[in-house]
Amino acid sequence: MSAPLMELEMEELLLRIEPELADQWQGATPDMIEKIERLAGHPLPPFYRWFLSRMGKSMGALAYPTVDFSAQRVLACYAEKLVMPDPRFLLIGYESNEMMPLHVFYDFDAPAREDALVTERYAKGGELYDSFETLREMLAWGALLKFRVNKMPQQCEGVLSSDDPDLLSHLDPLMSSLGFTKPIPTGPRCGLYERHDSVLICSRTPREELIGNQAFTLGGRDSGVLRKILGRITTESSLEVEVDEWTPALR
Repeated sequence: MSAPLMELEMEELLLRIEPELADQWQGATPDMIEKIERLAGHPLPPFYRWFLSRMGKSMGALAYPTVDFSAQRVLACYAEKLVMPDPRFLLIGYESNEMMPLHVFYDFDAPAREDALVTERYAKGGELYDSFETLREMLAWGALLKFRVNKMPQQCEGVLSSDDPDLLSHLDPLMSSLGFTKPIPTGPRCGLYERHDSVLICSRTPREELIGNQAFTLGGRDSGVLRKILGRITTESSLEVEVDEWTPALR
C-alpha cells in the first residue's frame, strides 16, 4: 500500500472519530519541515512529513498532555542544544514533565511501513523505552483510546495470549467475523479494531522478542457486549483472554 493511501486512511480515521480536528489542527510551514529534514540528515519518513504538514503547528484535541510534537519545539530543542543532530535519532516530541523528561524520538535504525520506530529517552541519551513500531500506529492507538474507548460506558483491559507469536494473524479473522473493521493497516505488534458499539486496541513493545501476548483495552456500550466479544475470542479461536480490570468495576 502506498504511503499517500495510508496517510489518507489515517486522516479519515481521525476526522471520523473527532470531526472538530478539521478546524483545530494546523500544519508547519514547508521551510520548518525542510529544517527538520536537514537536522535528520536524510529524507524524513513520508508519514512524518504528512504529520508535520497537517498538524506540525497544532494537533488540536489530539495533543498529548505533556509532550509537544510541534515543529517549532523540535527546532528550538536543537537550536538550544538540548539535543544534538544524530543520523540515528531524531527528536519529534518534547516532554515537559521535569520529573521524568523522557523525550520522544524516531529511531531510524528501525524503519517500518514508510515510517519508523518511536522510542523515548533522555535528551542526552541513555536507555531506550520503545513505544510503537511507527508514529502512525502510536497516534492511531492513542486517538482510538481517547476519542472512542474512553468515551464508552464500559471498558476492560487485560492480556490476549497465544502459542503462536503472530497473535494478530488469529485475532484478525475472528474480529472481522464479529463485524469489526481495521481503520488503518498495522504491523504484528499493534491491533486496532472498530465496530459501531465497541472498539478493541492491543499492542506490545517493539523490538522485544515477538511472543504470543498483547495487552488489550476494550470499550463498549455495556458489559454484556464486552463479555460476548471476549467469549467469542475464547471459544472461536486459539487465543486466551485474561481480564485484569473493568472500568467502572462490575458489581
